[in-house]
Amino acid sequence: PASRGEMQPAGGNLGRPEFVVLTGWISLDRGMSPRPEQGQHMGTLSRTWAMAKASWAVISHDRELLVIPIISGLVSLVVGAAFVIPMVAMGTDDGSANGMLFVLAILFVMALTAISVVFQGALVSGAHERFTGGDPTIGSAIGGAVSKLHRLIPWAILTATVGLVLRMVREEMGIVGRILGSLLDTAWQVLTYLVVPIVMFEDRGPIDGVKRSTQLFKGTWGENIAARVGFGLLGFVAMIPAIAIFAIGAGTGLWPLFIVAVLWIIGVAVVLTAMNAVFQTALYLYATEGSIPSGFEGTSLTSSFGPK
Repeated sequence: PASRGEMQPAGGNLGRPEFVVLTGWISLDRGMSPRPEQGQHMGTLSRTWAMAKASWAVISHDRELLVIPIISGLVSLVVGAAFVIPMVAMGTDDGSANGMLFVLAILFVMALTAISVVFQGALVSGAHERFTGGDPTIGSAIGGAVSKLHRLIPWAILTATVGLVLRMVREEMGIVGRILGSLLDTAWQVLTYLVVPIVMFEDRGPIDGVKRSTQLFKGTWGENIAARVGFGLLGFVAMIPAIAIFAIGAGTGLWPLFIVAVLWIIGVAVVLTAMNAVFQTALYLYATEGSIPSGFEGTSLTSSFGPK
């Protein structure tokens, strides 16, 4: 569309970068809007809906970015098959290959995490290009991630390792381990929410990226969790039609309905993945530059991250 080249870059300075509010009317001519007054908060559902509309407004200009999660899923399937097939074959042996099976399982997790992180980086790169006045394509977005592989892969290894350790805690320590592991996993996800844009755009290593992300989120963890729960709730609501279609298919024996349900679920996952990356990038730009990125034309936004 003709408006694709008219988006303005983020800029300006609204003072100390805080995770406050993506709000107000965003004008393509002005490129940002002032932050709202303190106390202007709505419920989690309202904030989630505002975030979703704002993120979709950006994606609607660059819908080709929706292809990136699909490519990520296909690559994961191919790589996953390359690991699972020999792992299944080893599992039928007499147990002498347990050591190799364990190594393959670790490599399997590392590989899938690396694929997820790299393609997340591609989405973040594409969103950043749009926010800074460019016109991203699939090639430019993936190219942006590839140029930062030396930062993204170490981060993937670190976060996969943390995930494996937390899984061991949950599995080996009974009910206490499950509770502790879940709490630590939530904390890790919250504190590292901005690591991908940080390691890409600030050229930091994974440890520095975690420290920087933690610094940016200091004092705002409550709203952070509320926003993450809101996106999860939005995903659940979007999945309800697929559940209903699946139930109808199971009751009637109409197998094509199962295909429709699976395609629906895939579509929801693709859209939510892209919207989350857009919001993640917008939040990073706001936190580091103090400006609200353009791309939310005609959308009234309210608080998603507010002062503690």
